[in-house]
Amino acid sequence: MARRTFHRAPEAERRHDLIEATLDCIAEYGLQGATVRQIAIKAGVTAGLIRHYFQSKEHILQEAYRLVIARLTEKAERVTGDPETRLRDFIVINLTEPVANSRSLSLWASFISRVSVDPELAAIHREGYLSFRNALESLLADFLAARGADASPERCRKLAIAVNGLLDGLWLEGCLAGELFGESELVEVALTSIETLLGLPLRPVDAASADR
Repeated sequence: MARRTFHRAPEAERRHDLIEATLDCIAEYGLQGATVRQIAIKAGVTAGLIRHYFQSKEHILQEAYRLVIARLTEKAERVTGDPETRLRDFIVINLTEPVANSRSLSLWASFISRVSVDPELAAIHREGYLSFRNALESLLADFLAARGADASPERCRKLAIAVNGLLDGLWLEGCLAGELFGESELVEVALTSIETLLGLPLRPVDAASADR
């Protein structure tokens, strides 16, 4: 098992290094195998130092899950450009590296099995889901308004729920069996499906035709 190089650093950086070591352990051993001892070995520190920064194993797992959720959403939430470009890039980012890969799936699967029985993890999950969906709603509202289409809050909410469900399913397929799909095939499926949902193109007509 490779160890991280732990060094003297500000408190926030030390906490972050320990959380990263926790994620490494979870990816390698699962939640049950990610003991305080294993995390300490991975981080190259003593178990006592971990307890100095985190009240318990449950506490460090909560912070680790918070980081997993943030990494699955933060890149997509920082898209820039005109409404069409931002919505399209949001979709592409969620179905390509580094958001869609085997490590992301492994970490997500490890935590999701505990969400239904751990109130703290459930709260973190709900917070991440709502943050992602709200960002998607905003992108959809801007896109629809720019096209002169119905951008009412009720419609955008329903569309965001549908698009989020579609992206979740394609993300899972890509992470589990990416070798079964052609390059950018899942992105193309997503864009085509979402265009159908919206009743509007997300790409210039000639570009969309070329992809197909």
